[in-house]
Amino acid sequence: MITDATLVRIGQGVALHHHRGQPDAARELFTQIWHEIGGERGDPLHICVLAHAMADVQDDVHQELLWDQRALAAADLLTEDRVAAAGVALPVAGLYPSLHLNLAECYRKLDDPGRARAHLQRARETIGALGDDEYGRLIKGGLERLTRALATE
Repeated sequence: MITDATLVRIGQGVALHHHRGQPDAARELFTQIWHEIGGERGDPLHICVLAHAMADVQDDVHQELLWDQRALAAADLLTEDRVAAAGVALPVAGLYPSLHLNLAECYRKLDDPGRARAHLQRARETIGALGDDEYGRLIKGGLERLTRALATE
């Protein structure tokens, strides 16, 4: 169970976006949290999770890419101890498939299939860190869809 109050608030923003269809409200909450955590000087776990969520509520693919890049850079600074202390059940390695999948999708949208395929490959290389649960199946399904999309381009 997640015990970190900032992660709980980020989760509330994700719910605003995905369950209530309110991406603008989610973006406002994420912006507020971003300032509270000190932006890029904040805790890498907060940055990673927030940037990953913030990317999803962007209207501009360039902004989406920027947030996804921030999330990946922050993930590289995470430790298993920090993630566990926050009550996150997923290991650090379990973050990478989704992070790379999102970057691959951004590059596909930007008509850069080479970079898209490179991140897709990195997502595939790290997919073993995910279990056969709902989240793991969601990411694996995303990899399959993107693989098909890139095959036609």
